[in-house]
Amino acid sequence: MRYFTLLFLFLFSLSALAQDNPVGQKVSGTIVNDNNLLPIPNANVININKVKGVVTNASGYFEMEVSVSDTLHISILGYQSLRIRVTNDWLKNGTAKILMTEKAIALEEVIVKKYDLTGYLEVDSKLIPEKENYRYSISGLPTAYEAGESSPNAFTRVLGSIFNPADMLYNFFGNKPKELKKLKQMKKDDTVRTLLESKFDREMISVLLGVDKKEIAEILQRCNYSESFIQSANDLQILDAISECYEQYKVLTKKHEKYIKE
Repeated sequence: MRYFTLLFLFLFSLSALAQDNPVGQKVSGTIVNDNNLLPIPNANVININKVKGVVTNASGYFEMEVSVSDTLHISILGYQSLRIRVTNDWLKNGTAKILMTEKAIALEEVIVKKYDLTGYLEVDSKLIPEKENYRYSISGLPTAYEAGESSPNAFTRVLGSIFNPADMLYNFFGNKPKELKKLKQMKKDDTVRTLLESKFDREMISVLLGVDKKEIAEILQRCNYSESFIQSANDLQILDAISECYEQYKVLTKKHEKYIKE
Protein backbone atom coordinates (compact mmCIF):
# COMPACT_ATOMS: atom_id res chain seq x y z
CA MET A 1 0.00 0.00 0.00
CA ARG A 2 2.87 2.31 0.85
CA TYR A 3 4.55 1.78 -2.55
CA PHE A 4 1.21 2.31 -4.30
CA THR A 5 0.80 5.65 -2.52
CA LEU A 6 4.31 6.76 -3.52
CA LEU A 7 3.69 5.75 -7.12
CA PHE A 8 0.43 7.69 -7.15
CA LEU A 9 2.12 10.84 -5.78
CA PHE A 10 4.91 10.51 -8.34
CA LEU A 11 2.46 10.23 -11.25
CA PHE A 12 0.44 13.14 -9.87
CA SER A 13 3.58 15.30 -9.69
CA LEU A 14 4.46 14.46 -13.29
CA SER A 15 0.93 15.38 -14.37
CA ALA A 16 1.10 18.73 -12.57
CA LEU A 17 4.53 19.44 -14.07
CA ALA A 18 3.23 18.67 -17.55
CA GLN A 19 0.41 21.16 -17.05
CA ASP A 20 2.79 23.91 -15.93
CA ASN A 21 5.17 23.21 -18.83
CA PRO A 22 3.06 22.16 -21.80
CA VAL A 23 4.90 20.21 -24.48
CA GLY A 24 5.72 22.43 -27.42
CA GLN A 25 4.16 21.58 -30.76
CA LYS A 26 4.82 22.90 -34.23
CA VAL A 27 2.58 24.92 -36.50
CA SER A 28 3.28 26.15 -39.99
CA GLY A 29 1.80 28.76 -42.25
CA THR A 30 2.13 30.61 -45.52
CA ILE A 31 2.00 34.41 -45.48
CA VAL A 32 0.58 36.03 -48.60
CA ASN A 33 -0.47 39.45 -49.87
CA ASP A 34 -4.24 39.79 -49.36
CA ASN A 35 -4.61 41.68 -52.64
CA ASN A 36 -2.86 39.41 -55.13
CA LEU A 37 -2.25 36.30 -52.95
CA LEU A 38 1.45 36.34 -53.79
CA PRO A 39 3.74 34.92 -51.08
CA ILE A 40 5.60 37.35 -48.83
CA PRO A 41 9.21 36.29 -48.20
CA ASN A 42 11.39 37.55 -45.33
CA ALA A 43 8.44 38.32 -43.05
CA ASN A 44 9.33 38.14 -39.36
CA VAL A 45 7.26 35.77 -37.20
CA ILE A 46 7.93 36.21 -33.47
CA ASN A 47 6.45 34.05 -30.73
CA ILE A 48 5.84 36.69 -28.05
CA ASN A 49 5.45 34.15 -25.25
CA LYS A 50 8.63 32.18 -26.01
CA VAL A 51 10.55 35.18 -27.44
CA LYS A 52 11.70 33.19 -30.44
CA GLY A 53 11.33 33.97 -34.11
CA VAL A 54 11.64 32.73 -37.66
CA VAL A 55 11.65 34.33 -41.11
CA THR A 56 9.46 33.21 -44.00
CA ASN A 57 11.23 31.66 -46.99
CA ALA A 58 10.86 32.60 -50.67
CA SER A 59 7.43 30.90 -50.73
CA GLY A 60 6.19 32.83 -47.69
CA TYR A 61 6.34 29.62 -45.63
CA PHE A 62 7.34 29.37 -41.97
CA GLU A 63 7.34 26.73 -39.25
CA MET A 64 7.88 27.20 -35.54
CA GLU A 65 7.42 25.60 -32.13
CA VAL A 66 4.43 26.85 -30.14
CA SER A 67 2.01 26.01 -27.36
CA VAL A 68 -1.73 26.60 -27.17
CA SER A 69 -2.60 30.30 -26.62
CA ASP A 70 0.85 31.57 -27.66
CA THR A 71 0.67 34.84 -29.59
CA LEU A 72 2.58 35.28 -32.85
CA HIS A 73 3.55 38.76 -34.03
CA ILE A 74 4.05 38.98 -37.79
CA SER A 75 5.70 42.02 -39.35
CA ILE A 76 7.49 43.18 -42.47
CA LEU A 77 8.27 46.59 -43.90
CA GLY A 78 5.39 47.96 -45.98
CA TYR A 79 2.67 45.81 -44.41
CA GLN A 80 0.31 46.15 -41.45
CA SER A 81 1.62 44.03 -38.57
CA LEU A 82 -0.51 41.12 -37.33
CA ARG A 83 -0.96 39.41 -33.97
CA ILE A 84 -2.37 35.89 -34.14
CA ARG A 85 -3.18 33.56 -31.25
CA VAL A 86 -2.34 29.87 -31.59
CA THR A 87 -5.56 27.85 -31.28
CA ASN A 88 -6.28 24.14 -30.88
CA ASP A 89 -7.68 24.10 -34.41
CA TRP A 90 -4.44 25.46 -35.83
CA LEU A 91 -2.44 22.88 -33.87
CA LYS A 92 -4.77 20.16 -35.10
CA ASN A 93 -4.61 21.22 -38.75
CA GLY A 94 -0.90 22.07 -38.55
CA THR A 95 -0.88 24.79 -41.19
CA ALA A 96 -2.68 28.00 -42.13
CA LYS A 97 -2.73 30.72 -44.78
CA ILE A 98 -2.20 34.20 -43.34
CA LEU A 99 -3.13 37.34 -45.28
CA MET A 100 -1.24 40.61 -44.81
CA THR A 101 -2.37 44.05 -45.99
CA GLU A 102 -0.02 46.57 -47.57
CA LYS A 103 0.30 49.94 -45.89
CA ALA A 104 -0.76 53.04 -47.76
CA ILE A 105 2.30 55.21 -47.22
CA ALA A 106 2.35 58.84 -48.29
CA LEU A 107 5.86 60.27 -48.38
CA GLU A 108 6.22 63.67 -46.79
CA GLU A 109 8.53 66.38 -48.04
CA VAL A 110 11.92 66.10 -46.37
CA ILE A 111 14.20 69.09 -46.03
CA VAL A 112 17.88 68.22 -45.79
CA LYS A 113 19.91 70.87 -44.06
CA LYS A 114 22.96 71.85 -46.02
CA TYR A 115 26.40 72.46 -44.59
CA ASP A 116 28.84 74.54 -46.61
CA LEU A 117 32.08 72.72 -45.91
CA THR A 118 35.43 74.21 -46.76
CA GLY A 119 37.58 71.09 -46.79
CA TYR A 120 39.61 72.27 -43.81
CA LEU A 121 39.04 70.03 -40.78
CA GLU A 122 39.56 72.75 -38.18
CA VAL A 123 36.97 75.00 -39.85
CA ASP A 124 34.43 72.30 -40.78
CA SER A 125 34.44 70.82 -37.28
CA LYS A 126 33.03 74.13 -36.02
CA LEU A 127 30.36 74.37 -38.74
CA ILE A 128 28.69 71.04 -37.92
CA PRO A 129 26.71 71.12 -34.63
CA GLU A 130 27.87 68.70 -31.98
CA LYS A 131 25.66 67.23 -29.26
CA GLU A 132 27.47 66.21 -26.13
CA ASN A 133 25.99 63.46 -23.99
CA TYR A 134 27.57 63.03 -20.59
CA ARG A 135 27.52 59.88 -18.47
CA TYR A 136 28.06 59.82 -14.72
CA SER A 137 29.68 56.95 -12.85
CA ILE A 138 27.91 55.70 -9.72
CA SER A 139 29.74 53.63 -7.12
CA GLY A 140 28.62 50.02 -7.12
CA LEU A 141 27.40 50.00 -10.72
CA PRO A 142 29.38 48.46 -13.62
CA THR A 143 28.37 51.17 -16.09
CA ALA A 144 27.49 54.84 -16.02
CA TYR A 145 24.32 56.86 -16.50
CA GLU A 146 23.81 59.14 -19.48
CA ALA A 147 22.54 62.49 -18.22
CA GLY A 148 22.27 64.10 -21.64
CA GLU A 149 23.80 67.42 -20.70
CA SER A 150 26.58 69.00 -18.70
CA SER A 151 24.37 70.87 -16.26
CA PRO A 152 24.95 71.39 -12.51
CA ASN A 153 21.84 69.36 -11.57
CA ALA A 154 22.31 66.52 -14.09
CA PHE A 155 23.79 64.11 -11.54
CA THR A 156 21.06 64.96 -9.04
CA ARG A 157 18.40 64.14 -11.62
CA VAL A 158 20.04 60.75 -12.26
CA LEU A 159 19.67 59.70 -8.63
CA GLY A 160 16.35 61.45 -8.15
CA SER A 161 14.74 59.62 -11.05
CA ILE A 162 15.60 56.29 -9.43
CA PHE A 163 15.07 56.88 -5.72
CA ASN A 164 11.69 58.61 -6.01
CA PRO A 165 9.22 55.83 -4.98
CA ALA A 166 6.41 57.46 -6.98
CA ASP A 167 8.52 57.65 -10.11
CA MET A 168 7.48 56.07 -13.40
CA LEU A 169 10.46 53.72 -13.23
CA TYR A 170 9.24 52.25 -9.95
CA ASN A 171 5.75 51.81 -11.34
CA PHE A 172 6.94 50.32 -14.62
CA PHE A 173 9.68 47.99 -13.41
CA GLY A 174 7.72 46.95 -10.31
CA ASN A 175 4.60 45.99 -12.25
CA LYS A 176 6.21 44.08 -15.12
CA PRO A 177 8.61 41.47 -13.70
CA LYS A 178 7.58 38.78 -16.21
CA GLU A 179 7.89 41.09 -19.21
CA LEU A 180 11.29 42.35 -18.08
CA LYS A 181 12.60 38.78 -17.87
CA LYS A 182 12.18 38.74 -21.64
CA LEU A 183 14.92 41.36 -22.01
CA LYS A 184 17.68 38.76 -21.80
CA GLN A 185 15.73 36.22 -23.84
CA MET A 186 15.30 38.66 -26.73
CA LYS A 187 19.00 38.82 -27.48
CA LYS A 188 19.48 35.05 -27.33
CA ASP A 189 17.37 34.42 -30.43
CA ASP A 190 19.16 35.29 -33.69
CA THR A 191 15.98 36.23 -35.56
CA VAL A 192 14.73 38.54 -32.81
CA ARG A 193 18.17 40.14 -32.37
CA THR A 194 18.63 40.72 -36.11
CA LEU A 195 15.13 42.16 -36.39
CA LEU A 196 15.67 44.60 -33.51
CA GLU A 197 19.03 45.66 -34.95
CA SER A 198 17.43 46.63 -38.26
CA LYS A 199 14.38 48.46 -36.90
CA PHE A 200 13.86 51.94 -35.48
CA ASP A 201 10.08 52.01 -34.90
CA ARG A 202 10.02 50.50 -31.34
CA GLU A 203 7.12 48.26 -32.43
CA MET A 204 8.65 44.93 -31.45
CA ILE A 205 9.91 46.21 -28.08
CA SER A 206 6.45 47.62 -27.42
CA VAL A 207 4.84 44.26 -28.19
CA LEU A 208 7.28 42.11 -26.23
CA LEU A 209 7.26 44.32 -23.13
CA GLY A 210 3.54 45.07 -23.32
CA VAL A 211 3.93 48.86 -23.24
CA ASP A 212 2.96 51.77 -25.45
CA LYS A 213 5.62 53.22 -27.75
CA LYS A 214 5.36 56.57 -25.97
CA GLU A 215 6.18 54.88 -22.66
CA ILE A 216 9.48 53.61 -24.08
CA ALA A 217 10.66 57.16 -24.73
CA GLU A 218 9.44 58.26 -21.29
CA ILE A 219 11.26 55.37 -19.59
CA LEU A 220 14.53 56.28 -21.31
CA GLN A 221 14.06 59.94 -20.40
CA ARG A 222 13.59 58.95 -16.75
CA CYS A 223 16.76 56.87 -17.08
CA ASN A 224 18.41 60.08 -18.28
CA TYR A 225 19.30 59.00 -21.78
CA SER A 226 19.73 61.94 -24.10
CA GLU A 227 17.08 62.96 -26.61
CA SER A 228 19.52 62.41 -29.48
CA PHE A 229 20.10 58.80 -28.38
CA ILE A 230 16.36 58.11 -27.97
CA GLN A 231 15.64 59.46 -31.45
CA SER A 232 18.54 57.89 -33.35
CA ALA A 233 19.18 54.49 -31.69
CA ASN A 234 17.97 51.28 -33.30
CA ASP A 235 15.63 48.96 -31.42
CA LEU A 236 18.45 46.69 -30.25
CA GLN A 237 20.26 49.67 -28.70
CA ILE A 238 17.01 50.79 -27.07
CA LEU A 239 16.55 47.28 -25.68
CA ASP A 240 20.07 47.36 -24.21
CA ALA A 241 19.39 50.79 -22.68
CA ILE A 242 16.18 49.62 -20.96
CA SER A 243 17.92 46.46 -19.78
CA GLU A 244 20.83 48.48 -18.38
CA CYS A 245 18.47 50.89 -16.66
CA TYR A 246 16.51 48.02 -15.13
CA GLU A 247 19.65 46.36 -13.74
CA GLN A 248 20.87 49.67 -12.28
CA TYR A 249 17.44 50.34 -10.85
CA LYS A 250 17.47 46.98 -9.03
CA VAL A 251 20.92 47.60 -7.55
CA LEU A 252 20.13 51.12 -6.35
CA THR A 253 16.69 50.15 -5.04
CA LYS A 254 18.18 47.35 -2.92
CA LYS A 255 20.81 49.72 -1.54
CA HIS A 256 18.15 52.32 -0.80
CA GLU A 257 15.94 49.79 1.04
CA LYS A 258 18.94 48.56 3.04
CA TYR A 259 19.78 52.14 3.99
CA ILE A 260 16.20 52.78 5.21
CA LYS A 261 16.20 49.62 7.35
CA GLU A 262 19.51 50.57 8.95
